Amino acid sequence: MFITGSLVNGIAIGAGALLGASMARIPEGIKGTVMHAIGLAVVVLGLQMGLKGENFLLVILSLTAGAVVGELLKIDERLNDLGNWLEQKVGSKGNGSISQGFVTATLIFVIGAMGVIGALDSGIRGNHEVLFTKSLIDGITALILTTTLGIGVLFSAVPVLLYEGLIALFATQIDRFVSQEWMDAFILEMTAAGGIMIFAIGLNLLQITNIRIANLLPAIAFVALFVTIWP
Repeated sequence: MFITGSLVNGIAIGAGALLGASMARIPEGIKGTVMHAIGLAVVVLGLQMGLKGENFLLVILSLTAGAVVGELLKIDERLNDLGNWLEQKVGSKGNGSISQGFVTATLIFVIGAMGVIGALDSGIRGNHEVLFTKSLIDGITALILTTTLGIGVLFSAVPVLLYEGLIALFATQIDRFVSQEWMDAFILEMTAAGGIMIFAIGLNLLQITNIRIANLLPAIAFVALFVTIWP
């Protein structure tokens, strides 16, 4: 099945979050230091990804256009509203707010080339190895995040499953519409744009900034557009 990798990824996040919830009684000092460690690691990951692009002007234009569209659509606000709705339905249990955990974890798991590449590989070749690897990483990350951000991390499994599943479904027919050259260019510049967003997530986790990162998500669509029309 073309969605096998996506299903495994969602299950791994859920399992990691549930395991993390059972470890919620970790002392606050340890939680704080762990969160700083995660934030620093995410910053470094974002830097590595952000430097992989070959056309930085295209990335800047994509992020700028994406930010305008994201602010107009109020994506960040809507994601937080969804998190708050979940919090009202489920009730905040343990540490952290469901809204914060849901939004932060969703952005970390969705943004990045690994999910896109893995889902494309699942759809085009039926090879789920990349998503299986991502599942292991995401499961461990979900465990750690849940101990500091709370059970809201669990609900991030749903948008990850839908996101990767839809890409895999599209990938089953993608070779009819785009060339391999276009796909290589898109993944390269998308990695750079996603890396900058992940870098911003790290800064938010370190409480250095309060960037509305979800409002930058339309930049991925603009990367695809600009890769298509760029000379």
